[in-house]
Amino acid sequence: MIKRAEIAGYEGLVLTVDAQVAGARLRDVRNGLTVPPTLTLNTFLNAVPRPGWWWNFLTKEPLNFAALESWNGTVAQLMDTMFDPSMTYDDLKWIRSIWKKKLIVKGVQRLDDALKCADYGVDAVVLSNHGGRQLDRAPVPFELLPEVRRELKSSMELHIDTGIMHGADIVAAKALGADFTWIGRAYLYGLMAGGKIGVERTLTILQTQMVRTLKLLGANSIAEVDASMIKFLK
Repeated sequence: MIKRAEIAGYEGLVLTVDAQVAGARLRDVRNGLTVPPTLTLNTFLNAVPRPGWWWNFLTKEPLNFAALESWNGTVAQLMDTMFDPSMTYDDLKWIRSIWKKKLIVKGVQRLDDALKCADYGVDAVVLSNHGGRQLDRAPVPFELLPEVRRELKSSMELHIDTGIMHGADIVAAKALGADFTWIGRAYLYGLMAGGKIGVERTLTILQTQMVRTLKLLGANSIAEVDASMIKFLK
């Protein structure tokens, strides 16, 4: 996979370390989130008052995930076959030795792990608890952010995800020391609601919220946001 990414011209590789095994995603099981999806009585009842769903279902080509065609279980069960819980820093060292471009480690939840990643030559770490969908009581990345930034100083980029659902969240992350924020559910909501146009609309909403927040803080740009402003963003 790494070789394929290199041949395809990708500039960065993201190593996900916060999903050693699948979390207990009970809501997914209840809602039939399997491959292919499970159609239950509740599914049909939810669809009855939504004629647009029926129109799309009857007239559009069905979604086809080529990489999942041979899988008949739940998404959580699939994750258990994809991820390797025995991975260690020796594996990170090996990946760093064969991948010469940007290397990002996603899912860091402890200061000492962030510092180790810096020692191993990682270009950026993403503080993340996988959106709270893995270990329910994992630390909130926002609370970890200031300490990690203080210890890392400027040795490598510090990214954050989990809970980025509003433009003010992005500004708050910047105030706490993040170089970059990731979004997951926000763009997925836009994607499922309106495809490409929905994603563009999501980004426009986030941008509008960010600009308004910056104006209310008295900042001319995101570059002017600093720790003194965080008290207005809690």
